Amino acid sequence: MKLYHSADTYDNKVPSVVTIGTFDGVHIGHKKIIERLIESAKRNGIESVVLTFFPHPRMVLQQDSNIKLINTINERIQILEKTGLGCLVIHPFTKEFSRLSAGEYVQQMLVDCLTVRHVIIGYDHRFGRNRNSNITDLASYGIQNNFTVEEISKQDIDDVAVSSTKIREALLNGNISRANRYLGYKYMLTGKVVKGKKLGRKLNYPTANLYIEEEYKLIPKNGVYIVQSQIDGKTYFGMMNIGTNPTVNGTKQTIETHFFDASFNLYDKKIQIEMLKRIRDEKKFDSVDQLQEAMQGDEDFSREYINSLV
Repeated sequence: MKLYHSADTYDNKVPSVVTIGTFDGVHIGHKKIIERLIESAKRNGIESVVLTFFPHPRMVLQQDSNIKLINTINERIQILEKTGLGCLVIHPFTKEFSRLSAGEYVQQMLVDCLTVRHVIIGYDHRFGRNRNSNITDLASYGIQNNFTVEEISKQDIDDVAVSSTKIREALLNGNISRANRYLGYKYMLTGKVVKGKKLGRKLNYPTANLYIEEEYKLIPKNGVYIVQSQIDGKTYFGMMNIGTNPTVNGTKQTIETHFFDASFNLYDKKIQIEMLKRIRDEKKFDSVDQLQEAMQGDEDFSREYINSLV
């Protein structure tokens, strides 16, 4: 997959079939659309292109918006790369860009930059300044500029929209198993390992404390989860606590993972952790001893679950 961080840098001279959207989560609904895109490109001997935007428009146009996304932009790239897509164009979304008229947008982005021959788009797609134009307008521009427009049905669009909503709801409720089913892959958290208060080490459960730079990344509900990670080419399983450590009067949310049967220094290393299953809510225990006993129970449960996967 070729990656372009602006439509202006797109240098592929092969005509293209394009789909446009946020594609947050790149879930099973999105993948159906991308499969249709790739099939159309192969059938017509042209390039398959996903045109997406970053930052998310709401981050720019509603700066007080606390929108949370399923993927960071780098995670989105990583997942799309596995689909067989030809080109991914991530165009910067700015206030200036949002002011382009529909005609300017079509001419500059689709015609001049992407040499579009076919667009696969949802029936409810809106574009141009104030999102004033729709798929009927796009089809008219297509007649003027020698490209065709294929409509994604209301049913398919509703499946995509509902899936995204359901995924966010599942994550906020801690239902990782359900979120993973809708995504078609394991929900991931990507960040750098930083030094913490070393409480886990005192409890014989040393942890990697994950710092996620992207504030817009959706963090699942506080609690204890079974996780896995690829580190130096090897899969390690463990348990993750998302929460504030109330037993020791913590107040700041942390993401701490204890990897089983592992001994390594991960400080300052960027890692990606995949979430498999939720064990329980975070709880304030009456003593550190009770916390340690609960962690032993979490480990026993986790190991039993991991063994069932083999």
